[in-house]
Amino acid sequence: MQTHRPTWCVTNLDKLTYSGNLHNLSGIDPSRYTFVKGDVCDGELVERILLEHEIDTIVHMAAESHVDRSLMDAKPFYQTNVIGTQTIVDALRRTQLHTGRNIRMVYVSTDEVYGSLTLNQPELKFIETMPLQPNSPYAASKTGGDLVVLAAQHTFNLDLLITRCSNNFGPYQHPEKLIPRFISNLMNGQPVPLYGDGLNVRDWLHVDDHVEAIIAVLEKGLAGQVYNIGGNNERTNLELTHTILNIMGLDSNMIRTVPDRLGHDRRYAIDATKISKELGWTPSRSTWPKALVETVHWYQTHKDWLEQI
Repeated sequence: MQTHRPTWCVTNLDKLTYSGNLHNLSGIDPSRYTFVKGDVCDGELVERILLEHEIDTIVHMAAESHVDRSLMDAKPFYQTNVIGTQTIVDALRRTQLHTGRNIRMVYVSTDEVYGSLTLNQPELKFIETMPLQPNSPYAASKTGGDLVVLAAQHTFNLDLLITRCSNNFGPYQHPEKLIPRFISNLMNGQPVPLYGDGLNVRDWLHVDDHVEAIIAVLEKGLAGQVYNIGGNNERTNLELTHTILNIMGLDSNMIRTVPDRLGHDRRYAIDATKISKELGWTPSRSTWPKALVETVHWYQTHKDWLEQI
């Protein structure tokens, strides 16, 4: 952003829960960046930020996002992902009515809202017009956020858009997620926990590709539209695990099979034809295994970052 969008100024609202980390902000130009600690469910705070900072664009990424945590306690997920989204939409609308200034918002959702695909139809992928069929509390909460945005856009003709992305990977990802957790375990001589038979399939998208896709939607997308964002990079969890082991010079003795996750979706696969044709975006950093090699190397050379977490 600092290099490619030199005129942009960013105000970042974050509650700094367990997964928030201010160390991730090192190197950002403070003259064009403002951090505000707070909750997206605090409507007065959100509206004050929109007014005081003259915000004209929102990228709404705030979410509880870990499936396993949602199985233990779903309430924070619905609070943040549904109520928080409604709070932002309400604050956006009030600000527009007060100032007359149009505010565009991109709501960052997930492929998990579509539910699960089967393994025996590899040609079938998620498209934007598919019905939403979430299977976990996390996915259901994100689906609720999607519906809040779609309803508000239709009812009030607001400048709202939705993106639905596949699994992200890359630097600075919290080690509760699969790839950094496996890397961290192996760096510490611990086995990696692999769910079930390991044949669940995910489409892996590098975080930098995801950011560029969001910017494309922000700058060129049409209000009321949904855009899928994928890496064209489907892998079984077992294949992913062996690739990480090979990169780190280890063998399958470091795999520990654990009971499968409750309601574990079998396959996710994104069809990103729409964003490619309409907005000209395609992934360029999700090349396999090169991008994974670089990711492993990043965590290996940032042990201090992992230790802080």
